[in-house]
Amino acid sequence: MAENESIPQQELEQMIISAKRLGIEVNEADALKWLTAIAATQQEDEVVFNVREGVFGHKVTMLDFSPEDLAHFRKMGSLVEFLDIPGKVETALALSGSAAQSKIQTYPGDADYFERVNIIAPTRDEACQILANLIRDKVLDTVSGPTHQLLEIRFGSYPVDFVIGNQQYPAGSSISWEVEQVKERYLEGTTPTGDPIKIYWDDVARDPGWCKMDWVVAHPIRKELVNVSNMLDVTWEAPDGSITPLDGFLDPYFQEIYLDGDSIPIFSKLSQHVSANALDQYVNQLEKEVNKYITKDINYGKAAKRMYNIFRLTGKYSEAGLIRELFDEPASMLYQVWALIRTMDECSQPDSTISVENVQSQADRLILEVVQILEGAEESTVVKLLLNLREALKDQKQGQGLPLNVEAARSEVINIVNNFFFDKLSTIPEINKYMEEIKG
Repeated sequence: MAENESIPQQELEQMIISAKRLGIEVNEADALKWLTAIAATQQEDEVVFNVREGVFGHKVTMLDFSPEDLAHFRKMGSLVEFLDIPGKVETALALSGSAAQSKIQTYPGDADYFERVNIIAPTRDEACQILANLIRDKVLDTVSGPTHQLLEIRFGSYPVDFVIGNQQYPAGSSISWEVEQVKERYLEGTTPTGDPIKIYWDDVARDPGWCKMDWVVAHPIRKELVNVSNMLDVTWEAPDGSITPLDGFLDPYFQEIYLDGDSIPIFSKLSQHVSANALDQYVNQLEKEVNKYITKDINYGKAAKRMYNIFRLTGKYSEAGLIRELFDEPASMLYQVWALIRTMDECSQPDSTISVENVQSQADRLILEVVQILEGAEESTVVKLLLNLREALKDQKQGQGLPLNVEAARSEVINIVNNFFFDKLSTIPEINKYMEEIKG
């Protein structure tokens, strides 16, 4: 027992050595508390329930969740969630991504939700049609409002190679719908040879694939903008009680915080069908994403977030602990700035119902935050870009797009974020070795 109790202390000592090398400060008491708690999860049940707050999730994920903004997330959840229909549709809404790690992700980029939707129907085709109707109704109900705007709907897969404008989409890839296309129930385009073709909403319902919706939301009190998404994991429950994922794969539950204790029965029903190899499959998928973000679509901030999840689930606690500390560094806030510049741009598109004043307030907040955390040439460059955006907003009319320097600002910010995370991650021998192995 004494030997086991010393393991967190050993991990902490290794963390402190590495942190000094990185030039970052470690709150030793907090770090030891987390290391001790995560080591203790080895003896706990997979899923734990917080009775006081009415939330539940995987034991490791719950360690990183703070209920401080729970009311805020539940309110936004009421916009994105799908509701139960007794005897027909059962749902369980959860926070996912950085929003589910609010103890350590001080500067989350987006508010991501994940919802399990179980459809009870005589046949798979009927379940697929119910889903198509649910999503279409959700689109029509949440198109826009004073504080929100629906941006994108993912539903179905292209049955053939499909061309819209100058963009070609290969057969089998996910379809991104605009609101008007959902209203009309079809997409218009051509084949690669130029023949006109239509793809109908109800036809692609038979193979729904990746189902996801994205909004932008303006918080009226905080004067903040945030991208909000809801990714659906949809299953069909047959009359014999068997459960079939409509996209062919039942997602595991290693990264979600479920927001309503009343959804425990549906969660329990579905979770028992998760593959026995789910953890290995989940880690393997994350490693593919890490490879992508450090070799192709370079984004070391996203790579760090995925490595944190890998390390905390596979027993590499000192490495996970160090990445936790990086998330609390001021430069990490720039990852949020990068995401919010995109959000400002989306709020300024034609037909947006988000007020220009909300976008202006967000620009002011970003400028203040950048001034507080950056120094020297980096501060001057980013602040100048943000001031240009702010100046453009002064004379902007509702629904008028922002100037081209939006992308210039985003590129400059993500370059700083990449340099920060690359420098820190590559300085830690264990993590640098891991990244080299992932590169292959």
